Amino acid sequence: MFKTRGKSWFLVLMFLCLSILGIVKSASADENEDFQFGVEVLLDEQKNLLEGKRVGLVTNPTGVNQNLQSDVDLLFNDPDIDLTALYGPEHGVRGNEEAGEYVEFYTDPETELPVYSLYGETQKPSDEMLEEVDTLVFDIQDAGVTYYTYVWTMYNLIEAAAENDKEVVILDRPNPLGGDRVEGPVEVEDDQASFVGLKDLAMVHGMTFGEIAEYFNEEFNLDADLSVVQMKNYDRSKRYADLDVPFVMPSPNMPTTDSIDVYPITGYFETFENVSEGRGTAKPFQLIGAEFINSTQYAKELNELNLPGVKFRPTAFTPASGQKVEEELAEGVEVYITNPDNYEPVFTGLSMIKVMNDNYSDDIEWRDDEWLAQLTGKSYIEEDLKNGEEIDDIVEKWQPELETFKETREVYLLYDSSNQEDEATSTNSNTAIWTTVGAVVLAGLGILCYVKSRKE
Repeated sequence: MFKTRGKSWFLVLMFLCLSILGIVKSASADENEDFQFGVEVLLDEQKNLLEGKRVGLVTNPTGVNQNLQSDVDLLFNDPDIDLTALYGPEHGVRGNEEAGEYVEFYTDPETELPVYSLYGETQKPSDEMLEEVDTLVFDIQDAGVTYYTYVWTMYNLIEAAAENDKEVVILDRPNPLGGDRVEGPVEVEDDQASFVGLKDLAMVHGMTFGEIAEYFNEEFNLDADLSVVQMKNYDRSKRYADLDVPFVMPSPNMPTTDSIDVYPITGYFETFENVSEGRGTAKPFQLIGAEFINSTQYAKELNELNLPGVKFRPTAFTPASGQKVEEELAEGVEVYITNPDNYEPVFTGLSMIKVMNDNYSDDIEWRDDEWLAQLTGKSYIEEDLKNGEEIDDIVEKWQPELETFKETREVYLLYDSSNQEDEATSTNSNTAIWTTVGAVVLAGLGILCYVKSRKE
């Protein structure tokens, strides 16, 4: 009798043991699941958002999966999706237009679908442009700053969709600067609102487009029928360069992640007529220079500021024809990010302008259209720099609105950072260890029972 009971106990305990180990293995597999872009999640799990709808796609060359297949082709060739129109932001759907160039309406040669421009004369979709669609899908890689125009293309799209009773689906992508850094002015002065700064949003916002879309829709009462297809296994603390995913340049002068990392520093230099920000070179936005600068002196003074996470190398370069300082030797600096975790791009960019203005105020030509005010949303920054104000004092002026934005922003965040994930991983690891120990103990008891039953 005992022998039978011993065998039964053995089988029960072994079953429990295998079940527990199976749970542990399953949990471990979930933790190691691969990263996915929003478009990949859409096609794998959420095509119901588009099925039975006429779909309009807003994208550019960055709209790809990890096999570098274009969203245009993926959606057009999917039998469950009726793609009826394409919409292109600045630089166009195929990304072959220079900054500021107006892209005319045309027919896409690959799909024969109509392509509507959302840059230049028509920055917001008109009623006529939306007649043949029920749902608008947006999938574009951001650069992480407000003066990169794609974020305002998204805002206008959401607003137009709400006004025309269209659905909007945002396919999310990483913030290339990382999703934890938040810096710069937030509130846009009424007379400074433009397509490089349309609404209140921190200049370095630390958000994905999916998160910003939710923020826009709620905070500005757009009231659109909005869905966000989230990425899978995205760590918001990582920069794009830290992710093991392909990088497609979002515009002609943003060829690498190095360009993106320095863009919130050097994008300000577009406010000068006669200072190159490296356009027309192999390192756009990594190089700053002009004919009147002494590169050795400029680099020395910048390095003496001991700005965190950056170094400056004296250099000289010749921008190509069609760019500022074209075909002339420009002296200046190359900007190196030595520690992306603690550099302060907004403070650094303004410091670079201050040092240049302190030394070459008679040579610098500021744009007549108050371009720096449009980039920052603040008219006082240019005047403060011209008057030699300290950068600390300038930055202090917008700190109250930045702190308010940081609190508001928290409501719309969709992803965890590595710190939170580390805590969860630690908890899961501890759970797995103790569960495994329990399984081993149960297995041991089962073996003892079996041995004892054999002796009986």
